[in-house]
Amino acid sequence: MIENTHGSGVPTVSIFGIPVSKWGMRDTVNHLREAVESGKPHQIITANPIMVMAALEDPAYNVIMQEAELIVPDGAGVVWAAKKAGEPIEERVPGIELLHELMKEGQRQGWKVYLLGSTKEVIQETALRLTEQYPGTAIVGARDGYFGPDQDQEVIDGIRAVSPHLLFVARGADTQEPWIHKHKHSLGVPLMMGVGGSFDVISGKTKRAPKAFQKLRLEWLYRLLSEPSRLPRMAALPKFAVRVLREGENLKKSS
Repeated sequence: MIENTHGSGVPTVSIFGIPVSKWGMRDTVNHLREAVESGKPHQIITANPIMVMAALEDPAYNVIMQEAELIVPDGAGVVWAAKKAGEPIEERVPGIELLHELMKEGQRQGWKVYLLGSTKEVIQETALRLTEQYPGTAIVGARDGYFGPDQDQEVIDGIRAVSPHLLFVARGADTQEPWIHKHKHSLGVPLMMGVGGSFDVISGKTKRAPKAFQKLRLEWLYRLLSEPSRLPRMAALPKFAVRVLREGENLKKSS
C-alpha cells in the first residue's frame, strides 16, 4: 500500500481527506525541533474525531486542517480509524503529552515559550507550574484567552515583542485553530499549537483521566462524566464511528 506524505515529508494517513501524521511521539518531537530551527511558521493541530467531523461539515475548518503544517493523532478514535483504513498509526500522540515533551526539549535547546488562553488565574498558575517543572525553558509571556477580534493586533504585537519559539493556545478547538491559522504569518512564531484544556489540567483546575481510562482509550468518557456540558459536542463521536465502519478502507479516499 502506498504511504501518503504531507508536503513536509511527514508520513500520513488520510482520514476522510485529513492528512494525519503516522509518527509516534519521538519522531514527532524530532520533526518539531527541526521545525523550530527552521524559523518558519508551523501550525500543529492535535486532531480528534470531533475536529475531523467539524472539517467534514465546515469547508472553512477543512481548509484550516488542510493547510496545517502537521496534524498529530490526539484522539484514540483517529488512531482506530487509521487502522480501519489499513494504514495504522505508530501510536497516539496526546496534545498534553506533546506539550510536555516540547517543554522538555525546550530545556535542551534554550527555547522561549508564550502561553495564550484560558482564564487569568489558570494561565498564571500554568506558567508558574511549567516554570517549576522546566526551569530551562523560559516562559516569556502569558495572557488569558478572553479577547475579541478588535484586540487581535494588540495580542499579536505582545507575542512578537518577546520572540517565542513556541506558542501554546488554549481557546477551544472552534476558536484556537482558526485564530492560529488566520494569524500564523503575522505572529512570527516557528511553532504554534492549540492545546485545548491542557492548561486547566496543568494548573490543577481539572484532573486528567486516570491511567485506567487512558489505557482503555476512554479519556473522552472520563471528560464527559466530569463535564456533562460536553455532551452536545460528543454527539460527533458516534457519527464518526458509524462513518468509519461504513467506509472502512475507503475512508482514506473520502472527503
